[in-house]
Amino acid sequence: MNDTALYPMKFLPLFKNKIWGGDRIKDLGFDYSPLPNCGELWALSCVEGNESVIANGFLAENTLTDALELYMGELIGERNYDRFGNEFPLLVKIIDANDRLSIQVHPDDQLAQERGMENGKTEMWYIMKADEGAEIVDGFSSSLTRQEYQKFLDLGKLENILHIEKAQKGDVFFIPAGRVHALGKGLLLAEIQQTSDCTYRIYDYNRPDADGKLRQLHTQEALDAIDFSELRDGKNHYEYRENGTAKLAECPYFTTNLVSLTEPMRKNFTELDSFVIYLCTEGIAAVKCLDHIVPIHAGECVLVPAVAEEVELYALNPEGDKLKELFGNGAKLLEVYIDPEQYKGEVRHRSEISWVERFIGEGNPDDYIGEEEFEDYPDDEED
Repeated sequence: MNDTALYPMKFLPLFKNKIWGGDRIKDLGFDYSPLPNCGELWALSCVEGNESVIANGFLAENTLTDALELYMGELIGERNYDRFGNEFPLLVKIIDANDRLSIQVHPDDQLAQERGMENGKTEMWYIMKADEGAEIVDGFSSSLTRQEYQKFLDLGKLENILHIEKAQKGDVFFIPAGRVHALGKGLLLAEIQQTSDCTYRIYDYNRPDADGKLRQLHTQEALDAIDFSELRDGKNHYEYRENGTAKLAECPYFTTNLVSLTEPMRKNFTELDSFVIYLCTEGIAAVKCLDHIVPIHAGECVLVPAVAEEVELYALNPEGDKLKELFGNGAKLLEVYIDPEQYKGEVRHRSEISWVERFIGEGNPDDYIGEEEFEDYPDDEED
């Protein structure tokens, strides 16, 4: 066996204390002491300053960024590497919402890059556990103009125009950039998102932080990011398949499937030019590929390199009543990758665009200065 050949990688978790966090991540078998609570477990991250550290194999103690710089397209896929370079494109979290999160919105790629940020943020939620009556906010209950929205915000009545949905175990919500959203109290979930920590907080229930101060809001910055259209049903409806694979979400930023396991399963990725992440959301499983076997329990993930053409998945049934109560029998996995066939047009990484192009376009005069730039515009009453 080649001692420097790629293999399925497991990572050390990163724990984040949050004002709204609880203790359910501890119930998954993690010790986040000395933090008083854990609102977020970052299972896989390439966010600067929060890079995941590899926990197994000869690359142990190196970061995901180190591995990507070394193996490039072999790790994430050749077309993905052409698109993203040495920045791993996804951030994977487990979130424990013991209280309501702030109402927020994320910019899309174009707006984020115009403001000097690397990426926008499109995400999805898979609900792992939900208290009775738990809710989420996604979008608005009716279409609004920018001015109508601003009036509700100024009057402190933003909650009156929000679209609210009940959330239950197994529900899936896709949150594209621009959609106002928030998690309610009593939810444990997996979040798959673009690698970005850019959030515009627009309302936080006048809630003080640990120091007794109100958290910063970004109401003006958010205005250009918000999609003011109506949303009637934000759930992604799918057909659950025992010992099968169900597609939960598909977009240029990620594809996410739900794999339910009670029996062994073999996957063929010969035609897929991408890494694959397996995030365990229930039970205990094992991922076998490239002559390695990696066990994971709920809350842990494995990164399968793009060079792996075949993967075998197993559910591990624990022995002993206590473990069975904690992990149950069988396993559920989120299967996540970026399918290059989902790309819409040529997508270039921001770092590959010269500073000149960012200001004046790529040579087409219509991209930058035109006569309309010098006209007097009326107020945007319709936007």
